[in-house]
Amino acid sequence: MSVKNLKVVTVTLNPALDLTGSLETLSAGSVNLVQRGSLHPAGKGVNVAKVLAELGAEVTVTGFLGADNQAPFCQLFESIGLNDAFVRVAGATRINVKVVEDSGKVTDLNFPGVNVTEADIAQFEQALLALAQTHDVFVLAGSLPQGVSPEKCAQWIRLLQEQGKQVLFDSSKAALAAGLEATPWLIKPNDDELADWAGKPLTTLASITEVAETISNLGVRNVVVSRGEHGVTWLDQDGWLSAKPPKMNVVSTVGAGDTLVAGMCWGHLNQWNKEQTLKFATALSALAVAQVGVGVDSLERVEQCMEQVQLA
Repeated sequence: MSVKNLKVVTVTLNPALDLTGSLETLSAGSVNLVQRGSLHPAGKGVNVAKVLAELGAEVTVTGFLGADNQAPFCQLFESIGLNDAFVRVAGATRINVKVVEDSGKVTDLNFPGVNVTEADIAQFEQALLALAQTHDVFVLAGSLPQGVSPEKCAQWIRLLQEQGKQVLFDSSKAALAAGLEATPWLIKPNDDELADWAGKPLTTLASITEVAETISNLGVRNVVVSRGEHGVTWLDQDGWLSAKPPKMNVVSTVGAGDTLVAGMCWGHLNQWNKEQTLKFATALSALAVAQVGVGVDSLERVEQCMEQVQLA
């Protein structure tokens, strides 16, 4: 893969319109006055695509998109130059509610997605195979809609891997468990998602690394664990490398994990070494928590933040 081949496909099987509201403190069971609000197209793969496009990659987006309320997504794709290969399905894409408190705490209300039919799945598989003819790197991120089983998701990962494609996979719960069986090229759980998969609390770095090594032994070449303010730890064939970001003024953690995935993918597309890739991805993700919304405000700020990232 040449350095100039900055092409990638992001797969968002269950996108969402994110309704985000900011307030001082959420009081459950009572009326809350929201100070600021926004409604914007999202979903983990869509977020990754937005960051990658702003960095300079040529990004094609695919997955399942509800035909009834597709307009905001179409506007986003056009405005930032994403190639739209989404399969339109009957119904409306879900709306997810995110309540962001001044402390940085986020409460998510994630609704079920559209109902995907066998015909929709067949159309998506056809699109995926067509994209595999011209792309080598795929990011499959997020939850699954109704009608798509974890086993089906794993089947798609396996299909791409068998064709020599590199799949970066970021999901949770049953989808993560099934996806790991297909041994994607890279996974990016956070510490809570990793603990959920392991079926036990992971309260120390040693316990996290033990579970990550178990996953590595399954055949997953890159295990990247995001640990919030404690940073990122990455296991590959060369062993462990950890990065700790500088202390940030946390505005919102929404999209920070997706931004980390985009940073890891960007480093891979550019064939950077491990240290540069992890420093860049960590800095990019750190800056994401200091802003509202997903995106890259300034590469100069990323470079400045990279200088403060500590590797170990």
